[in-house]
Amino acid sequence: MIQYERFTLDNGLRVLVHTDKSTPMAVMNILYDVGARDESPDKTGFAHLFEHLMFGGSANIPDYDEPLQLVGGENNAFTSNDITNYYLTLPAENLETGFWLESDRMLSLAFSKKSLEVQRSVVIEEFKQRYLNQPYGDVWLLLRPLAYKVHPYNWPTIGKEIKHVEDATMEDVKSFFFTHYRPNNAILVVGGNVELAEVKALCNKWFAPIPKGDVPVRNLLQEPVQTEERKLSVDRPVPASAIYKTWHMPARLHPDFYATDLLSDVLSNGKSSRLYQQLVKEQKLFSDINAYQSGDIDAGLFVVSGRLNKDVTMEQAEAAIMVELDKLKAELVEERELDKLKNKLEANTVFGEMSVLNKAMNLAYSELLGDANRVNTELDSYRAVTAADIKRIANTLFTKENCSTLYYNAI
Repeated sequence: MIQYERFTLDNGLRVLVHTDKSTPMAVMNILYDVGARDESPDKTGFAHLFEHLMFGGSANIPDYDEPLQLVGGENNAFTSNDITNYYLTLPAENLETGFWLESDRMLSLAFSKKSLEVQRSVVIEEFKQRYLNQPYGDVWLLLRPLAYKVHPYNWPTIGKEIKHVEDATMEDVKSFFFTHYRPNNAILVVGGNVELAEVKALCNKWFAPIPKGDVPVRNLLQEPVQTEERKLSVDRPVPASAIYKTWHMPARLHPDFYATDLLSDVLSNGKSSRLYQQLVKEQKLFSDINAYQSGDIDAGLFVVSGRLNKDVTMEQAEAAIMVELDKLKAELVEERELDKLKNKLEANTVFGEMSVLNKAMNLAYSELLGDANRVNTELDSYRAVTAADIKRIANTLFTKENCSTLYYNAI
């Protein structure tokens, strides 16, 4: 059970405080409710660009990293299609340095031409290295627009194409910042060796003066039900051919999310899982194979992907995958197998909660989903999943018309 207190500033910033006296450290996690799904289709990659720009200096602090490092702190950030998350850890006695740094860049970035050009170059280079010049790097540049035709999940966080970041103007950047990086669009979690009264005082000093913004109501185009099978075949200079099969799955807050998540574990969670045992170990069709769900806030994707062994055809590989999926549609998972997966999930959750930073991140995300206490109740939702639920989900998900397949052929 993660204990926490919460309060909201007049400018709309939601604050959660988790006290843990077992550590001399403190953490700050700021989640901004903006991701790649909030971009314009002709201006993509901005949320990820901002992950970099936020470290490029603010109005009063030209170098974000140096002051933090001088007090023994470290920081990082990540962007997804749904959120942008910044976090730092530092000795608890230096907590105010974190408040000073985070509040100043929320108040206003420096917006210097130099910073924009530097970070633009970094993002463009990352696009080239990770997505264009790396084996299998363009998979999601191909898969997303295959699976999504309307919803903005049809592009990855890096963006649709390099040109969008190349063409980003200072006006574009400022508009994105003052639209989304506002206190009423953020959740701050402070954890570790801290006191509620101390955090309240620091919040009132550093964050309360920041004006709230006019954050637009999110009104995204919803993906219609897929009614026909989609396929795409590409040839690439890679070591081995690969197959990627996706099916549309329930959104993060849908009651069936938990059964869908456990379904992915039945298929692919360790070397005792079904896909590994049957297709890697027994039949030796794949060198590796995985099943996972995207975990998106809106309706996401259930993915099965694997790299084929030499001389295995795509037809053989795909047929073998479908045999395993059809078993789940026809037969109930044994209670022993399901209990094992639930126990493993619970152990991983408990282990993860040993980290103050993990707890802060999970609290922030749960608060974004509507209730911070979800962090304490989600295990119950997983425990409640039955074998019948998994069979029902398998029959709902794994239909031909709900499937998009990418054949990635080695040449």
